Amino acid sequence: MSGFFAPKGSSPAKAGAFERRDKDAKEVSTFRKLYDRGDFPIAVHHDGTGNKINWKVDIEKLDYHHYLPLFFSGLCETEEPYAFLARQGVHDLLDKGGDKILPVVPQLIIPIKKALNLRNPRVICTTLKVLQHLVESAEMVGEALVPYYRQILPIFNLFKNQNVNLGDGIYYAQQKRENIGDLIQETLEKFELYGGEDAFINIKYMVPTYESVVSRT
Repeated sequence: MSGFFAPKGSSPAKAGAFERRDKDAKEVSTFRKLYDRGDFPIAVHHDGTGNKINWKVDIEKLDYHHYLPLFFSGLCETEEPYAFLARQGVHDLLDKGGDKILPVVPQLIIPIKKALNLRNPRVICTTLKVLQHLVESAEMVGEALVPYYRQILPIFNLFKNQNVNLGDGIYYAQQKRENIGDLIQETLEKFELYGGEDAFINIKYMVPTYESVVSRT
């Protein structure tokens, strides 16, 4: 192997590279359209500990090829209750999906990429946490993501050194795991740990400053 080469344009960042794409966020997501139409078997449940999703059907019986990509399409949402419902719905589906998740991975890439490309700090943080959960959710999912690194890691490379304070104070941001730089590092480490033997070289190609977590253990 002769070495690693950064993708064209990966450094330095171009002017305006970190600007949010709010005009894209105004586009109504498929998730929102279907929720407003009553097509999802969910409702918001309020209790003393906060909001939760009330599923009207057994999650394990859902068609994951249909529902999982639709919930992922809502990751770009910033308005409530859509942002909460999409985020929590994704996590619930990943908790219960088991071997139903792996076959659906190719359908998740476009909504993941769309959410990251909004360059909205809160959306990026939400999506990073989902990606961590995704690679841990079932066997081989981490490896299945490796061919798609070129589509989802450019934003990682762009924001990797951005210790963004989301406006709630440094302490709050750390407690809520909403520091983009830290979350990107965590996510890349999980990608490497769950992505198989080809993960590191592919991460390194897209994020040249990343150092292997495996070699440090």
